[in-house]
Amino acid sequence: MSTPTLRPARPGDMAAVADIWHPAWHLGHAGHVPDGLTAARTLEAFHERTPARVADTTVAEVDGRVAGFIMVVGDEVEQVFVDPALHGAGVAAPLLAEAERQVAAAGYAEAWLAVVTGNARARRFYEKHGWRDGGDLPYEVTAGGERYVSPCRRYVKRVR
Repeated sequence: MSTPTLRPARPGDMAAVADIWHPAWHLGHAGHVPDGLTAARTLEAFHERTPARVADTTVAEVDGRVAGFIMVVGDEVEQVFVDPALHGAGVAAPLLAEAERQVAAAGYAEAWLAVVTGNARARRFYEKHGWRDGGDLPYEVTAGGERYVSPCRRYVKRVR
């Protein structure tokens, strides 16, 4: 496997982003968020969501294909996902570093992200990369026309 190459997403990337986001989201969230939210997070729902997010998405390419992505909005690292087949292959760390760089470049001193409380793997990853647990965060999301509250932790990191 080659080293990941990061670049801004293009509209043509967003189907691949959805195809990664769906299984990766379910790996980290199923059983840790309300059942209705899990049911609403279908592959079709991810394909509907992604086209509008191209401007705030950066992708990692490995061997010519999209292998992971981040979505950054303001000071929030909103999404960090890697193709589950490539977990542990060194794709996530450069994506996270790029998210931190984007938050700092936008003028913020601190970045934050929400991580589902029960997602121990993600929590270990963020902590390994210098993020600290900033406490409970009842994170509100809408899916399938319903509002849900996911039990999350707010992770923070100084970026400048």
